[in-house]
Amino acid sequence: MSVIRKLAGQTAIYGVSSIVSRLLNYLLVPLYTRVFVPEEYGVVTELYAYLTFAIILFTYGMETAFFNFSEKEPSRDKVFGTSLLSVLGTSFVLMMLMMVFSQQLADLLRYPGHPEYIIYFAVILATDAVSSIPFARLRQQNKAKKFALLKTINILINIGLNLFFLVACPLMIKSGSGVLFTIATALYSPEIGVGYVFISNLVASAVTTLMLWPEIAGLRLVFDWALLKRMIGYSLPLLVAGLAGMINETVDRVILKSLLPDKETAMYQLGIYGACYKIPMLMTLFIQTYRYAAEPFFFAQINKENNTAVYATVMKYFVLVCAFIFLAIMMYLDIIKYFIGEQYRSGLTIVPILLLANMCFGIFVNLSMWYKLTGKTKYGAYFTIAGAFITILLNILLIPEMGYMGAAWATLACYFVMMILSYITGQKHFPVSYDLRRISFYVFLALALYLASVMIHRSLNPGNLLSLLINTGLLLAFTAGAFVSERPKKQVI
Repeated sequence: MSVIRKLAGQTAIYGVSSIVSRLLNYLLVPLYTRVFVPEEYGVVTELYAYLTFAIILFTYGMETAFFNFSEKEPSRDKVFGTSLLSVLGTSFVLMMLMMVFSQQLADLLRYPGHPEYIIYFAVILATDAVSSIPFARLRQQNKAKKFALLKTINILINIGLNLFFLVACPLMIKSGSGVLFTIATALYSPEIGVGYVFISNLVASAVTTLMLWPEIAGLRLVFDWALLKRMIGYSLPLLVAGLAGMINETVDRVILKSLLPDKETAMYQLGIYGACYKIPMLMTLFIQTYRYAAEPFFFAQINKENNTAVYATVMKYFVLVCAFIFLAIMMYLDIIKYFIGEQYRSGLTIVPILLLANMCFGIFVNLSMWYKLTGKTKYGAYFTIAGAFITILLNILLIPEMGYMGAAWATLACYFVMMILSYITGQKHFPVSYDLRRISFYVFLALALYLASVMIHRSLNPGNLLSLLINTGLLLAFTAGAFVSERPKKQVI
């Protein structure tokens, strides 16, 4: 269990800092959903969906390639230098292309009056892509605390600037005179509106990239063409998988306004969907922090004895935590809903669907390690392309009839199929004896207790305090069930 504890410890360090920083970042959602109407927040939702898609092109799988080749090459510094210089060069070219064709891209996205949005995102993408390699090196060196500190600083800068532009400046302008009024009128223009969200992100990304300079300054960066060709051969399937994966994650928000007949209604639904999408992101947050620690951890275990037993144990506890998060969010949704503005709460029906979708995605993340460890990265592309096909097809079929509910069901179907495909194929190429009985037990127990809560509340219609007590009791019942299930057999690895 020592290696499991090591992984848990690394995940905890990444997790605590990420949870704190992301919770701080999530405070922007209540701000946005009160400052902006749903149609305006729909702009933020849509453009950030494009951003998460584009960052895959800018990094093209080099983070994972860096982890893989760092374990194989005699010189880790050469792997780092080749990765960094490659991403630096391609990011600069892509950034300049976006800037030159900013008006054409703005026209294509149907924001003809805002080519500056494209310029903002070009700089954000370039700086985030370049910083991804030094951040990967920190993870590879197990410098979780420094990694977490820099990520937290990034979030704090972003939040501080959002509060300054969206809250402080309007208040200072209302004062009508004085030094603060002069500062606000010089730095703030109401016409920019949601543009301040992107400006804040740009400054935070740029500052964070500069703060990573000490990780680079002391090194002699070596670029090796032969090594790069091998790394590209390894990472290209991951690029395809990443692009298809981003289709799975973001295409619903990208095409929703195109699939609904009325643009104004479409942007309204997109704003609601984007706001409610943030609530299931609490599980995504856990998956991401776990992933920071798990990726280098799994590569480090590849040549050790009983490594498959470690992978199986990690999977079981991962699913247990995901099931607990699902149940905790649903049991306290009546409180969590105040996280978003009242006019956005009609979309809360998507929360359980997206939580299950995120759980399936998290399991897929664990299962995906087999093709990364064996170098069969082409399978990652196959799985995510299959998921992308399902996502696009179901969105086209369901959104016109069901609106954002159709988008939520399409997301669940996509990740469920990807999870099943990866498991079946992985057992042929890299068999791992997962404890399917207990994994299934935790998932079905969480679902059963959630459905019990729904039925109890429909039949009794209890008040807020009684509802809270009932749901707390059900959550404790899940915890007790998991404890009893794990207690009889203590696995020793």
